[in-house]
Amino acid sequence: MIRLRRSEDRGHADHGWLDARHSFSFSDYHDPQWMGYSNLRVINEDRVAPGTGFSTHGHRDMEIITYPLSGAVRHQDSTGGSGLITHGEIQVMHAGRGIRHSEVNPSHSEPLHLLQIWIEPNAIGVAPGYEQDKLHPTSLGEHFALAVAPVGSADVAPFRIHADARLFVAWPKAGTEIIQALAPKRRHYLHVARGALKVGAQVMQAGDALLLEGESSVPLTATADSEVLLFELP
Repeated sequence: MIRLRRSEDRGHADHGWLDARHSFSFSDYHDPQWMGYSNLRVINEDRVAPGTGFSTHGHRDMEIITYPLSGAVRHQDSTGGSGLITHGEIQVMHAGRGIRHSEVNPSHSEPLHLLQIWIEPNAIGVAPGYEQDKLHPTSLGEHFALAVAPVGSADVAPFRIHADARLFVAWPKAGTEIIQALAPKRRHYLHVARGALKVGAQVMQAGDALLLEGESSVPLTATADSEVLLFELP
């Protein structure tokens, strides 16, 4: 089963300083048909005006991934974690039994464009924590690379989360073809973060997504330089 979710069908909120697109129900956007997909609870595509951002606030028992597309994010949290995250890096925050943090655009001139991703954990009350690391573009151009894997798995990945989920990332250039093997007993969610693709006969633009169940592979061809996120879920 393959189901298409178009970018324009997502929820939308314009707060002036923040322009947000919500793949799933979030804040004032509520759609009972789109409360999440498996344990993938949030994909927000946020555009944050210069010098603004999310002031200090709290989370509990959620695995939170920040994926910048352009601009920079300045992170600070109650565990002492801090960092400046730019395109080509990923931040993972384990909210666990409680964490407070801020995410702001430190630039006075450049907008920030990012994805905020929440995955429901399979363990609650864990110690909160924060990690940040770079992706390696040379490994992403022609295939998907595993970026995030479950704690305790045998996978080789730069990040671990307390959730039964994996995140693969690819940056195919225009004309690149990828055939990605899938675990047919798992669910998968493919999100086009940037660029354009053909998946079979289906044309996809930035912000579009595919929900895949019972599939053993997904073939794609980039029709523009692209960034693609593929989630493997229970």
